[in-house]
Amino acid sequence: MNFVFLSPYFPNNFYNFCVGLKEAGINVLAIGDLPYEELRSELKDSLTEYYRVDNMEDYSQMLKACGYFTFKHGKIDRIESNNEYWLETDARLRKDFNVQGLKPEDIETMKYKSKMKEVFNRAGLNTARGKVIDQLAEAEEFIGEVGYPVVVKPDNGVGAADTHKLNNHQELVDFYENKLDLDYIMEEYIQGKIYTFDGLTDQDGNIVFSSSMIFNDGIMETVNEGLDMFYYIPRQLPEDIVESGLKTVDAFDLKERFFHFEYFKMDNGKIVALEVNVRPPGGLTLDMFNYANDIDVYQEYGRVVRFNSFESDISRKYNCFYIGRKNFINYKHSLSELLNNYGDYIIRHEEISPILAPAIGDYGIILRTKDLDKGKEIVQYAIEHASKGV
Repeated sequence: MNFVFLSPYFPNNFYNFCVGLKEAGINVLAIGDLPYEELRSELKDSLTEYYRVDNMEDYSQMLKACGYFTFKHGKIDRIESNNEYWLETDARLRKDFNVQGLKPEDIETMKYKSKMKEVFNRAGLNTARGKVIDQLAEAEEFIGEVGYPVVVKPDNGVGAADTHKLNNHQELVDFYENKLDLDYIMEEYIQGKIYTFDGLTDQDGNIVFSSSMIFNDGIMETVNEGLDMFYYIPRQLPEDIVESGLKTVDAFDLKERFFHFEYFKMDNGKIVALEVNVRPPGGLTLDMFNYANDIDVYQEYGRVVRFNSFESDISRKYNCFYIGRKNFINYKHSLSELLNNYGDYIIRHEEISPILAPAIGDYGIILRTKDLDKGKEIVQYAIEHASKGV
């Protein structure tokens, strides 16, 4: 079995996918723009072959790489990056090389937030009122219906990039004077806590692994306002979020794919579907899946691809927390103090790639606890700010 993996070195933990695929007996053929010498040893050891291109944005180079792999190793069975940025490239290559999986015509409802909303609605899920807007007059008309504040973001965008909360008419005018030449969707602002439903489906579309995350604040606020951020995977998944997640998996007919769905849960308990991502959640969340359950989700992904089998028991032994600390914030307690006081619970801590830092912090800390309140206690200790002037 030949698996072409695009950009297996970013994010940093994605090399583990190649390790898991090799352990399942799959030939891993990677394409990237980094020199081979710069790849970490674990990645090199898991690859059957690596093809370096000068520019992964140049589709002709990607075609040439896959053509070379086909000539040398035979038919390609899978093409995947598990990365939202390469979603369209993955799909185009699959179509051109007749490889199973999502094709360009399949991903329209997964790329455009306006089209996601249509699928959510057909599945009977609540969504925020929204509209793709072009002219200022269209935006003013929409705001006349829903009122301020509103959220505006690229209709086809990754994460919280270029996402804005507009509170008044002057901010609306400022947005139009400075916006990029893109299609934007404007939505009513929903006040609620962000929950996710995350997991992996097998080749038949059955969910073989599921999890959920609960966030302290929205990623938009974290990025735009420079806030602390933390989220956690609870041992007990929220039943209403799981119910919405199951409907979403069915609605988007996902097979052999990771998924990351986002929902708002309002104070009155109403669930509002926010966004679908047909890839794993970002940052170090894949590793948190492992820490929360004492499993190896990368190895299990390889088994799903090769054998359509997920063997690990999902025990949900721990609540698993991620804390993202920002370099510009003066925290009351140093990292050393945190480790001295709560080191038995902290399973990993490291600097975060600058490209991810605005969303998830400059320094990431992962801890796990059997008791939820204990985890929340550690989080509050870790993010407590020093008094001004101290």
